[in-house]
Amino acid sequence: MRLLFAGSPAAAVPSLKALIASGHDVAAVLTRADSPQGRKRVLTPTPVAALAEERGIPVLRANRIDEATTRAIADLRPDLGVIVAYGALLREPLLSTPRLGWINLHFSLLPRWRGAAPVQRAIIAGDDVTGAAVFQLVPELDAGDVYGQLTESIGSQQTAGSLLEQLSGSGATLLTRVVDALAVGTARAEPQAGDVTLAPKLTIADGLIDWTTDAASAHARIRGVTPEPGAFALLSGERFKIHRAAIARDVPRPAPGTLAASGGRVLVGTATDPIELLEVQPAGKRPMGAADWWRGRPADAPDAFDPAGAST
Repeated sequence: MRLLFAGSPAAAVPSLKALIASGHDVAAVLTRADSPQGRKRVLTPTPVAALAEERGIPVLRANRIDEATTRAIADLRPDLGVIVAYGALLREPLLSTPRLGWINLHFSLLPRWRGAAPVQRAIIAGDDVTGAAVFQLVPELDAGDVYGQLTESIGSQQTAGSLLEQLSGSGATLLTRVVDALAVGTARAEPQAGDVTLAPKLTIADGLIDWTTDAASAHARIRGVTPEPGAFALLSGERFKIHRAAIARDVPRPAPGTLAASGGRVLVGTATDPIELLEVQPAGKRPMGAADWWRGRPADAPDAFDPAGAST
């Protein structure tokens, strides 16, 4: 089939690679505009755009679908639109432009976690299992009938970044199977069944850890916001980033938010077991091992994080 692929971040790259390798004709790629990246703010194409240009595939750049973009896609006469984490909503008349409409690879077991941050929200909520689904795109948010899905266990130490990387690979295989089935007319979609939960985009504030919760909840939030938007606590009013942590068992239990050292381990109290800090980044510093940071603290350094309600 003749495909129009819409996607932007690294998580969409395995799907584009799989479709290129599948023998279908990827006529063009729709992606977000180049954006400034890094300290020097160098204008940089999205990972999907970079791959498409490397493979000689035409690229349409648009952060918002306007009349000109819709017309350019219509001129391509695609049989099917395929979307993976494009980063903008598609509406009519674009939804009806491809002969078979659009399908979407979404990284959750729909209808659980409809929205922009399904992987992060699943980890934060303490889910043990998640997955990916390929569904027919409709005007309502992530509400279309499902052509296929897969399930993946969520590891107890897994971050949103590592889980998304895992799902982007297995999801690409699922997506290609659905496209192949649509090409030969054997694909069948089923309505979504179950309770709907929403996964809105995370903000920086979602990374602030509340140490008055239990250890499992605090650890799940740290993992769920890693690498983006990033976990942090406030230390003397400054953002103290937490890159890696674990739940500590059979150690002294400091009061919630209180810092302590035990056997060379740096602990933070919660409502239950402490959280062991493994890799941290104090304000204005590079990431470092938590034990190294602890040893280098001044003698009069605070021994507790600011309350979670303090200003960020």
